[in-house]
Amino acid sequence: MTILSVRESSFSGPVRLTDRISIGVLTSVIPRDLVEEVIARTQSREQRTRLLPTHVVVYYVIALALFFGESYEEVMRCLVGGLRFLGNWSGSWKVPTTSAISQARARIGEEPLKELFRRVALPVARPGSRGAWFRRYRVMAIDGVIIDVPDTPENNEEFEHTNTGRGRSAFPVVRVVGLGECGTHAIVSAAIGTWSTGERRLTRPLLDDLEPDMLVLADRGFYSYDLWEEALQTGAALVFRVPANMKLPALEIYPDGSYRSVLLHHKIQSSTRKKARRRGDGPHGDPSVLEAAGVPCRVVEYSIDRDNPDEVICLITSILDPGEAPAHELAALYHERWEFELSLKEIEISQLGHSRVLRSKTPEMVRQEIWGILLAHYAIRHLMHDAADTADVDPDRISFIRSLRLIRRQVTGQAEFSP
Repeated sequence: MTILSVRESSFSGPVRLTDRISIGVLTSVIPRDLVEEVIARTQSREQRTRLLPTHVVVYYVIALALFFGESYEEVMRCLVGGLRFLGNWSGSWKVPTTSAISQARARIGEEPLKELFRRVALPVARPGSRGAWFRRYRVMAIDGVIIDVPDTPENNEEFEHTNTGRGRSAFPVVRVVGLGECGTHAIVSAAIGTWSTGERRLTRPLLDDLEPDMLVLADRGFYSYDLWEEALQTGAALVFRVPANMKLPALEIYPDGSYRSVLLHHKIQSSTRKKARRRGDGPHGDPSVLEAAGVPCRVVEYSIDRDNPDEVICLITSILDPGEAPAHELAALYHERWEFELSLKEIEISQLGHSRVLRSKTPEMVRQEIWGILLAHYAIRHLMHDAADTADVDPDRISFIRSLRLIRRQVTGQAEFSP
């Protein structure tokens, strides 16, 4: 491959080393043109020539998630190391100090990384992608993760320490809730908040990214009547686990063992049930009263623990026709939700390492760093899916940590690729 000389370059004026910085193969998922569009949209472009232009800072924040255990300056060396021997840029350039890099990150703030994630992170699975579909539905899941952040005055003012039975946590924490593809492990939407924000509240912004071809799985901590009703309006199919002791009247029992029921808002439950009992003599009174006051659903109940058969898993679904989604298939499908939990573990363990404490000392930089982590994870998973699709294998057969190591090595050898 021919490397462009200074005079052959399409850049106006002398070529700078920073014009050639990218994140290796991940640039195919996060291209320079898109980064420039996002910088323009968020009005983040630098006003004068700088040692660290805005596009370099964006790529650098993503690289922090690839080389999490390395120092600020070492991560920058990883980005430029493969370019040094070329010497085809004008002027002197040296690796910026930690202070200069921190100032550059603070200059661009959170918005460019957040907007870039919104633009880049789209569903990955194609028709026929293994493990990604349930009949006509793209299988998605919602779940959350808690990440430790540095114990600084600024972070303590914005975030909170957890306080469980084991005592107060050593670090303040940030809560991240994401929407992801179960088959590809790609996180396509996320919201960031504090420990006390709650998973349900952080789920609401994710509803804008639901599509009618999606089937969304969620654990029992996510169910509320209001959230269920809002999610239904997106047209997506829903399968949520709810507490086994939740009162769900069996209005009609289907041959597959599931039954038709209705969800009632907690503010009208008691009065509606009393009214139904007055008007009907069935086990739940008059079904028409319940149906008129609530939202219809179908219930699937099952047990998987032979040693404890009394432990019942209770699912509610918006798919009312048993022929479209039989009970035994939904019971098996629900446990695909663990695939998304594995995505979050990949971030916690493989990307962040066992310490799991972010680098950033201020809340805005914490959020910026998290968007960079999510962008890096999405790009890696996108490339893994492409490789699996080409080989016609399930993406689960490909190791995330080995893919991460390969991409790290390739980033440092990026001089082999055109800018």
